[in-house]
Amino acid sequence: MAGQYLRGALIEFMESFPIPLPNVILFQYNPETMTHTWTPAKTGGVSSPGQSPSNPLAITGPPEEQFSFTLAMDAGDTIADGSAITAGLAKLSGVYPRIAALEMLLFPTAPPGGGLIGSVSSALGLGGGPPPATAVPASQLPTTLFVWGPGRIAPVRVTALTFTEKLYDGTLLVPTHAEAQITLKVLTPPELQFVDGPLGTLANMAATYTAGLREALAIANLANAVESIVGMLPV
Repeated sequence: MAGQYLRGALIEFMESFPIPLPNVILFQYNPETMTHTWTPAKTGGVSSPGQSPSNPLAITGPPEEQFSFTLAMDAGDTIADGSAITAGLAKLSGVYPRIAALEMLLFPTAPPGGGLIGSVSSALGLGGGPPPATAVPASQLPTTLFVWGPGRIAPVRVTALTFTEKLYDGTLLVPTHAEAQITLKVLTPPELQFVDGPLGTLANMAATYTAGLREALAIANLANAVESIVGMLPV
């Protein structure tokens, strides 16, 4: 259909339920530009006196990769073009639901039975026992996938998130237009070893797929390299 296009997304998998549920944060508008940064791994250090010399070119691990971009959010377009439910939500709360969904990517995943639903169940006596004296905080941030078309699907962690709220509703003072500056760090294979369960399997599959596609495209570029070499020859 005319007017439709592929949009990027961040997909968080929540373990607060027996089955991990995806929280899909679909970009309202794709960012116009994106910064893709690679940082080489550190090389071996200088050996101390009395120690065998170390290889100064040896690296300590894979390079670090990150993405930085800005997302625009506007409640007016949602009210005009969205469904009855999304338009009604935008009238009531502006773009705050989109902001809140991004903010939750920075909070540790609640254990099964935790979070808002678990708290309500405990308050109503539906938990099957007395509430715990103290809550045990989760130790890991949510497993998040950055999806930018079929050629780039990467397990990431949000390392920086800044909101600029530009317009507000005059009645409830909810933000109606905002921008989010986001920095994502791509998780490396050594880091993915600490993502447990089916989420870890999915994250590793995404990383393997993207790495394999990168290698295949690099091999495909050999055709350009051969053409360039031929063009350099004095013939």
